[in-house]
Amino acid sequence: MGSMTSRERFFALIAGQSADRPAVINPVSVATTEAINELKLDFAKVHTNADNMAALAAYEYDEIGFDCIAPYFSIVAETAAMGAKIDWGNNSSYPKQHGTVFSEPEQIVIPQQYFDQPTTKSLIEAIKKLKAKYSGKALIIGKVMGPWTLCLHTYGVENTLIATIEEREKLAAMTKALLEFGKAFAAAQFEAGADVVTVADHTTRNLVGPDVYRDFILPLHQEFNKMFPGKLILHCCGNTEDRVHYFSSANFPLYHFESANDIMKIINAANNMPLTGCVNNPTTLYAGSPDDVYKETEKILKAGINILSPECAIPLSVKNENLKAIVSCAKNYKFS
Repeated sequence: MGSMTSRERFFALIAGQSADRPAVINPVSVATTEAINELKLDFAKVHTNADNMAALAAYEYDEIGFDCIAPYFSIVAETAAMGAKIDWGNNSSYPKQHGTVFSEPEQIVIPQQYFDQPTTKSLIEAIKKLKAKYSGKALIIGKVMGPWTLCLHTYGVENTLIATIEEREKLAAMTKALLEFGKAFAAAQFEAGADVVTVADHTTRNLVGPDVYRDFILPLHQEFNKMFPGKLILHCCGNTEDRVHYFSSANFPLYHFESANDIMKIINAANNMPLTGCVNNPTTLYAGSPDDVYKETEKILKAGINILSPECAIPLSVKNENLKAIVSCAKNYKFS
């Protein structure tokens, strides 16, 4: 088989078709301090500057060799646009949100100027710029926070977890209202030129049981996928072996999973839902050598994962040479 474009490679693999080699993506963030400094950027300002955002996103495709370009580097674009207080960090730290935004479901309405706020507007404009330059070549990945994650961010982690037991009707109303933010933001990113959009929704095992996903989030994810069939990537951190079958029934075309999971258990529970993962961040990508990364990547490929990715947003201090080792392994790997 002849060589394929990155975009062709990705869509062939999630469709279960043959490809020239495995794909390498990161559905969340692959920004590094090394790249930020090389481009002479101020990371704290990247999140609100479309030109800088596009330049940093393109680095992973142009210089590191990933198949994707993903310009949303934080988890606060939506909440910043809602008026939350944000510490924007620096070249070695991600932004952090302080405080909550909503306390009642009736407060959760998309503001009229929502897409004119610096974070939302910059991301949409960055995607437009990337689409104009890389159309048909790189896979352009947008990102939104899902309704559960937005509830954690806007209502508070403790409040949300208590509500799963004591205020179930209120929680259902809040997550349903917050889904509208994700749907609207995803639609804007697709219109700007995104090929796929990641839905980051952290209903992970260390927070809640699988019944919380089933009862509160599964119907919302099914609605989301019905609106954008075949175009959404689910990202959920942590061990999800006991709920990945629900992710599959939500009709996600791809699930991005972490190294905390047993790969074969995830594959067996996924009911043929395509998967991407799961090169370990702290031990392998951050503290390991390129040889360590290569060896772990090879094991992941041999286990049956043909769309490779770091397990989550990478630590900013990860060395570019370690990321390149994932790409090197993918390029050398021969499908049996």
